[in-house]
Order: sequence, then structure tokens, then C-alpha cells
Amino acid sequence: MSETPPTVVLVHGAFADASSWNGVIERLLAKGIRVAAPANPLRGIAGDSAYIAAVIEQIDGPVVAVGHSYGGAVITNAATDAKNVVGLVYVAAFAPEERETLGAAQAESKDSILNTALVPQQYPTADGGSATEFFIDPAKARGAFAGDLPDAQAALIAVTQRPVAESAFSEPNGPPAWRHLPSWAVVANADKAAGTDLVRSMAERAGAKITEVEGSHVIMVSQPEAVTNVILEAVAAVAAVPAGA
Repeated sequence: MSETPPTVVLVHGAFADASSWNGVIERLLAKGIRVAAPANPLRGIAGDSAYIAAVIEQIDGPVVAVGHSYGGAVITNAATDAKNVVGLVYVAAFAPEERETLGAAQAESKDSILNTALVPQQYPTADGGSATEFFIDPAKARGAFAGDLPDAQAALIAVTQRPVAESAFSEPNGPPAWRHLPSWAVVANADKAAGTDLVRSMAERAGAKITEVEGSHVIMVSQPEAVTNVILEAVAAVAAVPAGA
């Protein structure tokens, strides 16, 4: 048995922040699970993955990395470098292959309508230039992102969303950690953002144990109990593996 219980690291996706995990965090803490929910910078695959890898590496003991949406791509890359990651959980999340870009992959989804809801804007870069980021048109946020939430809750998400840099979808991904780590996936059956079909096919390619749940892209908000149960399953599975196995 692993001597140190795993810490669960929850990585949010685009247009979100760590509070999107609140319902899951409450349930994990109630079970006595150590949890961290760092801020994902949302500035691009390489930089975001390096940041999250650094956060994970500074946690004592094993880690189960959980990613939502774009956060799935981030943990896929970060866990290749952070050697204390022992399992991956994808929640309505991308699980990209090496050299794959999320933009090209998502363009193949027949379920995703997110691109029709995105609005580009510019932000200044450190070198004095500018780059493009995207936010969701607030009027379209519920339909494209949070379809199973009450109108008032979806409106809050629309207002508090954090834009994501275009480079998050155009930068190629590195070697995927799912090649050498056990993986689990929650597939939301009405995911119109990442796209149910794409999320399912990526999870299958990664060899993840798949749990399908009725709900939208923000399944961890609308169905926190179901998502927590999958995370607990992953924690129990990796905790039962002898150290060094």
C-alpha cells in the first residue's frame, strides 16, 4: 500500500476558475481527502502545463491529477514532468496525443458548438506586443457551456468567466502522461463545449475507465456527486498499488 494517501489536484479549464470545483472540493474534504485547486493561467499549453507541473511537484507524496475541459490537456502534459502523479482523471476533458492541437481536434467534433459562441479580444504581452484571447458571448454561455444549470447560475458563470489565450488551442501538445498512468474519465452526454463525441473518443484512446453522466460540459458543477465518486474511485485504486509498483 502507498504510505502517503494521494492528494487530489483539481485543474480547471478555460473560461473558469478553481471555484468551479467547489461542490467536488466539499465532498472530497468531507471524505478526508487532501485537495489542491490551483489557478490555471490559461495562457497556453506549454506555460500552463509547466506552471501546474511545478505546483504538483511541490506537493509531498503522490498526486491524482484531475482536469476539466482544457485542464485535461494541461494535466496530460504536466503529469509527464511531475513524477509524483500516480493517476489522471478527465472530467469532460481533452486528453490530447503528442503534437495534437486542441483547435484541430475540436474542429472534428459534431457535438461541440462552442466555436460559434466565442468572441476574440486582444491582450498585451510581456514583449510589448499583443495576442488574441477568447471569451464566451454571455448571451450564448448557457447553451454552449452550461446547458443544465439554472439561468441565474449560468449567468454568473458568463459574467465571471476568465478568457483563454488562443495559444491554448494552437500550441501542439507534448508526450501524454496517459501513456504510462492509469486514467479515468467522466463523459457528459450533453457536452456542447468540448463535445461529447470528442471527449469520449479521447478517453477511449487514452485507455481511461469511462463513466458517462447525464449533464452539460460543467458536469462538476451540475453533478458534483457523480464526479466526486469517480475521483474517489481513482484515489482508492492508486492507493492500493504498492509503492514502486
